Formats: sequence, structure tokens, C-alpha cells
Amino acid sequence: MTTLNILLQAGGGSAFQQIIPIALIMIVFYFFMIRPQTKKAKLEKDFKESLKKGDKVVTIGGVHGKIIEVQDKTFTLEIDNNVKVKIEKSAISAEVTKQYQEPVTAEVKK
Repeated sequence: MTTLNILLQAGGGSAFQQIIPIALIMIVFYFFMIRPQTKKAKLEKDFKESLKKGDKVVTIGGVHGKIIEVQDKTFTLEIDNNVKVKIEKSAISAEVTKQYQEPVTAEVKK
């Protein structure tokens, strides 16, 4: 009989007390899952929009090339002398122009 009383009392409570854990789960889900993904998508979109003619890039397939023409949704890459390929902007993985322009600094251990 005492177990039944305990179970009945545990099920009680106001609706506000029952909503608090669900709201906390949703807040944690937002800050750890949704917000980082939207920030990452925005950074990737800004990166692809900032690419311009003359930048050296790498595609998702690993093809290295130089942008020679920029359209709305596509790039034309020159991957070798007189070898041009038209690709989607979404296929660009990384930009290598800035990596080659920055000086390499070596750390000296003492």
C-alpha cells in the first residue's frame, strides 16, 4: 500500500513543474546542436561568396585549380594549361591562396 501511495504522489505536481525539464532540454539542444550548425553554415556561405577570380582552391574531390571565372552558382577552374572545368560553388572545399601568401615562421626551441 505504501508503494502505491508513493507512486501516486510522485505523479502529481503542477503543469509548470512538468514543463521545466522539457524546456531545459530544448534550450540545451539549441545551444549545443542547432546554433553551432547555423554558425558553421553561415561561415561556409560567406567563404564561398568571398572567393574571387585568381584564387587557388581545392574541390571536395581533391582537385586543385585556379578560379578564372565566377558565375552565380558556379566557378570555372583552370586545373592545368588550357584545361578548364565548370563546378558548383558547393563543391569548393578550401582556399589555398592565403596559405601560400603567408610567410612560414619556424619556432626555435631553446
